[in-house]
Amino acid sequence: MVLIWHGTDEVPANIGPTAVTIGNFDGVHRGHQQVLAQLKETARESGSLAVAVTFDPHPAQVHRPDAAPHLIMGLEDRLAALSASGLDAVLVLHYTLEFAQQSAEEFVRRIFVDALHASHVVVGHDVRFGRGNAGDLGTMQGLGERYGFRVVVVEDFTEHIAPAEGVAADDDEQRRCSSTWVREALEKGDVVTAAEILGRPHAMHGEVVHGAARGRALGFPTANLAHDAAGHIPADGIYAGWLVDESGTRWPAAISVGSNPTFAGVSRQVEAHVIDRPDEAPEAFDLYGQQVVIEFVDRLRGMVAYRGPEALVEQMKVDVDQARRVLAGRGSIA
Repeated sequence: MVLIWHGTDEVPANIGPTAVTIGNFDGVHRGHQQVLAQLKETARESGSLAVAVTFDPHPAQVHRPDAAPHLIMGLEDRLAALSASGLDAVLVLHYTLEFAQQSAEEFVRRIFVDALHASHVVVGHDVRFGRGNAGDLGTMQGLGERYGFRVVVVEDFTEHIAPAEGVAADDDEQRRCSSTWVREALEKGDVVTAAEILGRPHAMHGEVVHGAARGRALGFPTANLAHDAAGHIPADGIYAGWLVDESGTRWPAAISVGSNPTFAGVSRQVEAHVIDRPDEAPEAFDLYGQQVVIEFVDRLRGMVAYRGPEALVEQMKVDVDQARRVLAGRGSIA
């Protein structure tokens, strides 16, 4: 069982030794996963506990609330992903402007040394910490010598970037996996690239709420996510993906993101139509009030305004058929 500590006061006084890493871990993408794998290996070799230190809220939300990036996942899902990586514990530090005033040395001494009794600290080359992000890798290595912990440096994890159409194959690039790259992909609706960086499909997590019931009236009932659902909303459009209900059952779905311009006055929303749902027993398929996960596999098309419900229904039939083909062989219904 992975221990979750919300603040250093929850860390047992007799903890240690520990191998520690630090980061926002938004998305827990393949770059993060490489750091976590090294952390676990270091902990195993040194007989230490593997501990990840992260922050809530995201520092950018505190320092630049009007310009902070949309988070790839909420805290609950981030902790679940970190726990699934096989760590022993996660320490969540409440991030405030006051907290941010600690010098690099104060931060390391209070968190790594006094609270966690770290014997090893695992970081990437670009690690930054302390007031004004003044601490870097050299700072960490110097503090390691002073306080008696070893610093283990992890190389960047890069992903292949396919050349644009019409560009020679020898112009392929490698780009460092990052949360920024995931967000860029999602804002373009490129959930395939996002999945390659994340190592899994991008997902949103939230409660199913009642909508305007337009989909049901048109013969395509949808599960509407509440507006406070966690996870970065990809670009408007129609997607093939999966809806995972509270029982863990994965249902193939055609997912709509946007305001549905065919109808006036509709706010932006995320809704999923479960393909081939068991309508013969609708009472057994009531998703209202459930906490569900919606996974995005591929974007089928952009959002288009149609000349009326009839034209929209014909397109929805095409969308569902295409989603069914895309998802064939990519998962199963439990």
